[in-house]
Amino acid sequence: MQLSPAQREEFFDNGFLVIGGFYDPADILAVQSGIYAIIGAVMARHGVADTRPDFSAAAFDAGYMDLIRQNRAWGGEIYDLVKEIPAFTRLIAHPAHETIMRQLRPGAVPALTAGGSGIRIDNPNEDRFRAMWHQEYPAQLKSPDGLVFWSPLAPITEDLGPVMLCPGSQREGPLPVCHADPENAGRSGAYALKLAGETELLSRYDKVAPLSKPGDLVILDFLVLHASGYNRSDRPRWSMQFRYYNLANETGRGHGWTGSYAAGVDFRSVHPELFVEPGHG
Repeated sequence: MQLSPAQREEFFDNGFLVIGGFYDPADILAVQSGIYAIIGAVMARHGVADTRPDFSAAAFDAGYMDLIRQNRAWGGEIYDLVKEIPAFTRLIAHPAHETIMRQLRPGAVPALTAGGSGIRIDNPNEDRFRAMWHQEYPAQLKSPDGLVFWSPLAPITEDLGPVMLCPGSQREGPLPVCHADPENAGRSGAYALKLAGETELLSRYDKVAPLSKPGDLVILDFLVLHASGYNRSDRPRWSMQFRYYNLANETGRGHGWTGSYAAGVDFRSVHPELFVEPGHG
């Protein structure tokens, strides 16, 4: 996968790049088929009659909403299991990811963040696990020099809540954060981090929310400001994320490439200078 000079310039200017039709349709279909099979397996485990239509790419998640209406915890089972779909795990180390990182980060030593790849399921009107405005670095650590490879498994429409981005905001560098739960959703860990001085900071940037479809790829700089959209549809927003970081980055090397909250590490213990108490930012 060779990026054009225009694509590289767009990424450097905006902090993100959208590439249409990046993945082989057969690879996406295999992931969707795996999700369909897992939903069926969870139905069988809980004695729920499987009355779904035969598998299709357009309705690969048929039956999921019916399951979580009966028992929300069954959705958690599916969330954990979809990460183990072989077709998905093959995509994690897709050779083109590494090739792209070397083009966007000349001299980089690409590495995968442990536990940094997954399939998100953002349920309709369920905002507790929605990602607020953030940079990727505090949630991942490892290195501030990293890339997120994001791709939808269902067509992203306005009502599904496309990811929102602030073009050019990666130039701010790592930004201070505080622990807060402004939406009173019972958040914890990385989900509870809020940008210090968020209102003023966001006012300096335009907001864009590109639409995309299965097979498309959105590449995000670890430092570009972004947030999940609000899903106000009647269907989950399914998406894949693969996170790579530059092992040669001096900041990452300085703290031993440690992980963040998912690895049991509190961000402020690694970067106390980037943490402020609520009300002081």
